[in-house]
Amino acid sequence: MNKDDVINLILKERQKQDIKWGEQNHDVYKWLAILGEEVGEANKAALEDSRNDLIHELIQIGAVTVAMIESLKRNNY
Repeated sequence: MNKDDVINLILKERQKQDIKWGEQNHDVYKWLAILGEEVGEANKAALEDSRNDLIHELIQIGAVTVAMIESLKRNNY
């Protein structure tokens, strides 16, 4: 898997998030809590040596990070 593949997976996950949740406009602290939850899930997957789950969680971390930046910029943070 190369960089373009990873970026495409993150963008695909962002599309899924938009379909599921719509446009999200949280404050920075709520976004950090959401991101922290995803990092916690990645930690759990790593500790359980669940490689597929770890990759999935890392993709979600990337997608949540993109969503966070989009929201903060959209709301002039």
